[in-house]
Amino acid sequence: MSHRTIVEDYAEKIKQVGTYNRYPDISNRKMWEALPGELKKQLIAEGERALKKPWTQLLITDFMEFSKSGNRVRFEDKYFPRRRKLNSLVMAECVENKGRFTDAILEGLYLILEETTWCLPPHTSYVRDGKQENMPDVTRPIIDLFDGESGAEVAFCEYLLRPVFQKISPYISTYVNERLKERIFTPYLTQHFWWMGNGREPMCNWTPWCTQNVLICAFTREKDFFTESERLEFFRKAAASLDYFLDEYGEDGGCDEGAQYYSHAALCLFDSLELMNGVYSEQGKGGFDQVFREKLIKNIAEYIVKMHVAKDYYINFADCSAKPGRRTAREFLFGKAVGSDVLSEFAAQDVMDAPVKDRLITDEINLFYHVQQAFAMKDILAWKPKGFIPEDSYFASVGLMVARDKTYTLAAKAGDNADSHNHNDVGSFTIYKKGKPLIIDLGVGTYTARTFSDRRYELWTMQSQFHNLPTFIDVKKDQLDAAIAVLGKDSAADYANKNIIMEKDGENYAASQVTCLLCQNANEGISSLKMGIAGAYDSKQVKSYVRTISLNKGRNITVADEYNGTIAGVMSLMVYEKPEISRNPDGSIRISIGKLGTCTVNGAQDVLVQEYPITDKRLKLAWKHEVYRIFIQIKPDSHFTMIFE
Repeated sequence: MSHRTIVEDYAEKIKQVGTYNRYPDISNRKMWEALPGELKKQLIAEGERALKKPWTQLLITDFMEFSKSGNRVRFEDKYFPRRRKLNSLVMAECVENKGRFTDAILEGLYLILEETTWCLPPHTSYVRDGKQENMPDVTRPIIDLFDGESGAEVAFCEYLLRPVFQKISPYISTYVNERLKERIFTPYLTQHFWWMGNGREPMCNWTPWCTQNVLICAFTREKDFFTESERLEFFRKAAASLDYFLDEYGEDGGCDEGAQYYSHAALCLFDSLELMNGVYSEQGKGGFDQVFREKLIKNIAEYIVKMHVAKDYYINFADCSAKPGRRTAREFLFGKAVGSDVLSEFAAQDVMDAPVKDRLITDEINLFYHVQQAFAMKDILAWKPKGFIPEDSYFASVGLMVARDKTYTLAAKAGDNADSHNHNDVGSFTIYKKGKPLIIDLGVGTYTARTFSDRRYELWTMQSQFHNLPTFIDVKKDQLDAAIAVLGKDSAADYANKNIIMEKDGENYAASQVTCLLCQNANEGISSLKMGIAGAYDSKQVKSYVRTISLNKGRNITVADEYNGTIAGVMSLMVYEKPEISRNPDGSIRISIGKLGTCTVNGAQDVLVQEYPITDKRLKLAWKHEVYRIFIQIKPDSHFTMIFE
């Protein structure tokens, strides 16, 4: 695919840029007072709660823990609360404007400014995916995700409260600017970080996420801080990076990182373009905003609507959770920018459905998002729903089909095993019935050093055997039952066992001969995805494996598998509700999945059920209790079907 120059083409026309001031600082009382009354009360109450919380103490041994044990949570559990508390205090002070929160704000601001580094321990490598440093090197600042987030927070804090800080001491703003110069501006303008893009390696959410935060830092400085040419350098360098990011997308706007990373990929793309548009349109010339009318940008924006199932459930794959979080003002504003009433309505409805306290996005550490949320709330609450139903979709760029009728939401994935945040899941599928999970994708556990190492696929959630896929076992017939009984008990040992044949990771391990047929009638007809998945296993004993996954609208879902090979195996089905197994009079197997639905299996042998407790904190966000794995034995050279009702 040729290199895109969508953003650069617009940027090339720009000869001068100003500063970003679309959101008011604390001195603009008219705008702050105009926020909805209930929202202001909640923001002040949240600030009062934050006042009572102690500031966390970050020690260098907390930083070092990651290099010793791979545990990143110990550091993060002290690092992030500082930032959340500061945001709550700043928003409360901007609303109230009585100075009640100012001292605490200065405490938090200086604590963050005085941190040895803003980088997270897993991100302290100078080469992409290289070995992390066990101690921060203060002479060579790295702009990682959270160096950028921290820079944006202190920069926007200083921007919002600049009038207050100037009355206290000019040295507050001076200190912020010196830190930004040291950790953001000089590295950005003089070094090349991998996420900036060069056309030779793939980009991911890091690109717009880091770019957005650099722009927040740079474009909120006072007008005389940078020269005109320096601001233009930030503008054009950002445009180049965003185009390298857009190279990763097909025209359909499909995100291979999944719905959870939409917030860091698509929405950070939006905010990067919003910041660029803000500093240009201030000149009164207009024009850059037309970038939002590009078809690719709109498709990227609307992706999240097509991934939604019901309430807080979304289609998930790779490291994405089935519950990736609520929509916010950012989606609402993105929808308005690209002219998508569908996206704006979807976001507005989700915000309105949220408990009032959840509208404060208190877990979010980016202060810019908090201000966006506050100033969009009036328009969100006034939005008049028009009603829409997402159509069936096929994202050819990632090989993902999403199909729906009044009862079911089906997702089926072809593609390859080289997605960003990849799991080995070519050919897997998920099913929701009446908005509830029937057949699931686990997602990923809490990130550790192993998650992004060469031992990634030792982790159970990454392996194809814990997706809704076959696993083949190369043992003698009389040893098969015993091998199945222990399969999955030790995922690292299974990964090393040459007799256990699972999918492999990498671009070469992909679906073949993929055919997708979509039906946009919600009441009848068939939407289906057919593919060969044997190539994902790279085994001469698995000669071919053709899978057809169909939503028969108004009736059921069928998965028809045709296997040609010399060894036996098991089909795994991951479910959230406890299954019960029985035999039908015709010899087929009936699997009752809680009280939600059934799976009828034709052409298979025995069935075994294993239970997996969910103890990981991150997995518990989606799965509150244990999950179950159904093993369905399959013979060599067999044809069998699974019918879900």
